[in-house]
Amino acid sequence: MQNNIDKISLIIPVYNEEENLRDLYREITRSLSGLACGWEMVLVDDGSSDASLSVIRELAAADPRVRYISFARNCGQSAAFAAGFRFAGGDAVVTLDADLQNDPADIPAMLKVYEQGADMVIGWRARRQDTLVKRWASRFANWVRNRVSRETVRDTGCSLKVMRTEMVRSIPMFTGMHRFLPTLMKLEGAKVAEVPVNHRPRSKGVSKYGIWDRAWASAYDLLAVRWMQKRHIGYVVADTNLK
Repeated sequence: MQNNIDKISLIIPVYNEEENLRDLYREITRSLSGLACGWEMVLVDDGSSDASLSVIRELAAADPRVRYISFARNCGQSAAFAAGFRFAGGDAVVTLDADLQNDPADIPAMLKVYEQGADMVIGWRARRQDTLVKRWASRFANWVRNRVSRETVRDTGCSLKVMRTEMVRSIPMFTGMHRFLPTLMKLEGAKVAEVPVNHRPRSKGVSKYGIWDRAWASAYDLLAVRWMQKRHIGYVVADTNLK
């Protein structure tokens, strides 16, 4: 069954990325210029302490396709994605980071896979442009997540994803949710596909998380996700007269 797309919503968490936002906007508009469907950017400012919100307001004033949400304080990436999902106007959402390490040029190809019938398309960073320590830490964390959650996802940490809006809105929202989106979507019956995507080194700004901080948080959340899998209620309705 193919998926028809009328409009996509790009959900982009922003935390102290003032140096990257204008370049990100230019790359997105260039990469999506050939799409047959409409699109919007939903920028979620996660309590930035730099000029990110000012740049976001500037972009929104110049282009009505740019919408934004500003948090009163820093709440984290999962909260930013959850808010973006809630206010998305498209029938499909595309998530990506604001640091330009995800390449917007990969989005059209991912949308084609989505249109072929997938409910979720995950970007797989086959050639990561990070430090050796970060690459090995990410691979180990991905291996642990897959072992405990009985998954086969090659790169669950890649933010570049395409998802059916109505389905992603139905998943449980909690801190750390963004690290387990493929598993949570599968609990809702999603068909998940993976495609290789480009990954670029960060050229401006600094990373907003530490390896060990993320590792401890992920381990804690992983136990919760495993519990959800074991306790998930799943049923198929054979017949009903309800409307």
